[in-house]
Amino acid sequence: MSRAVTVVGGGLAGCEAAWALAERGVPVVIREMRPQVRTPAHQTDRLAELVCSNSFKSTDVSNAHGLLKAELRMLGSLLLAMAEEAKVPAGAALAVDREVFSRLVHERVTAHPLITVERGEVAEVPSPGVIATGPLTSERLAQAILSRLRPSLVEAAAAGSGTGGPRPGAGEPSPSTDSAEPPGRRATEPTVLAFYDAIAPIVSHDSLDHDRLYALSRYGKGEGHDYLNCPLTREEYEGFIAALTTADQFTAHDFDEVPYFEGCLPVEEMARRGKDTLRFGPMKPVGLPDPRTGREPWAVVQLRREDRAGQMWNLVGFQTRLRIPDQQRVLRMIPGLAGAELLRYGSIHRNSYLNSPGALGPGLSLRDDDLVLFAGQITGVEGYTESLGTGLLAGINLARRLEGRPAIVPPPTTMLGGLLRYLREADPRYFQPMNANFGLLEPLGRPVDGRTGGRKGKDEKKRLLAERALEQFERWLKGL
Repeated sequence: MSRAVTVVGGGLAGCEAAWALAERGVPVVIREMRPQVRTPAHQTDRLAELVCSNSFKSTDVSNAHGLLKAELRMLGSLLLAMAEEAKVPAGAALAVDREVFSRLVHERVTAHPLITVERGEVAEVPSPGVIATGPLTSERLAQAILSRLRPSLVEAAAAGSGTGGPRPGAGEPSPSTDSAEPPGRRATEPTVLAFYDAIAPIVSHDSLDHDRLYALSRYGKGEGHDYLNCPLTREEYEGFIAALTTADQFTAHDFDEVPYFEGCLPVEEMARRGKDTLRFGPMKPVGLPDPRTGREPWAVVQLRREDRAGQMWNLVGFQTRLRIPDQQRVLRMIPGLAGAELLRYGSIHRNSYLNSPGALGPGLSLRDDDLVLFAGQITGVEGYTESLGTGLLAGINLARRLEGRPAIVPPPTTMLGGLLRYLREADPRYFQPMNANFGLLEPLGRPVDGRTGGRKGKDEKKRLLAERALEQFERWLKGL
């Protein structure tokens, strides 16, 4: 096979995609803009440089990230093997020496006889190719992607997949800057490409105290089960505000600093502007009377369904920059959330990502060219393992398409399959980046004893989900 493929981006996803292609006999050119074009985050010109944490998170298969690693090892991940060689002591987590890890990956990838690395910025969408440019996609390439994808998103909106309604995420970038329009505005179509995250936390349905909650959409509109409401008394609200305004806030890297738009302020910033600011914002109780009392509470935190099965629930309007320990402490003060398991933490940071469910086709490809695939954080995944997983699958699928075979995706009972399903089926109006979590998996077909109460029941459910995932992932691989 002599047709060369371009992989744009030499990060985790790009390296994994390039290796998967080359191992299947496909010549690859990795286009990496560093050092000709520098980023505010990277320090070297090596491939697979880690710029944030040095941890790939848990290796325990009863943990969502550990389960995803187990699946990717079965699929033949190169970078997980390199991480094992570069690991440092970190308990049950896979943490690495950054310098050793990037050196190992760089040497291994550049030594492959079918892989060439070319330096310089890419300003057009390559075909055949994989775009894996991560959260710091250059402006010129971002505009090229935007021009290709906007018609697809308009078509999706016209078909009814994403019209109207407030959006908690970032707006479209303007033609000449990396800044975004104020998020939270009402729009006639979903965003194509966002340049920063404004992410609200997600909690597990099983971990909620449903005796403290009630299901109701504001003013009774929509389906009654679309929202769960956490009512607060005046005393509970004032205690919550006091905790929120004194909590520890994350201070990001300079390249991660983003402006606060009035339509999408962090909840802690809103709370600092006055004790009633949140009561007239995301915690507004108007139109949400508690059916048990017939009266509107002093304040309400709304949870919006995040998936079809109702396993994940989003805290509406609760984008935040609080550090993780303080997110856990403060959010669990909300009635009904005392034992909440946070599947995704809130954040606001610099991150170029696509509205994948609205703009991309099967296998995360362009709808008008199935030889152009996207991988890594630009698709809307969060985390190292998630990024290299989408890169590995993109490389495998592009190699298959060049042979005239269809793309493959693991079943939604697996962690990789569940993540890919989210990227394809999430509501484009509310799409935000996602990390691996058990809420992505197809529910078990049978109840688990004690699953709604106690740590033991939750652990048993995760064990069964992981056991099923590995069995079905292996079966899927054998069937290819």
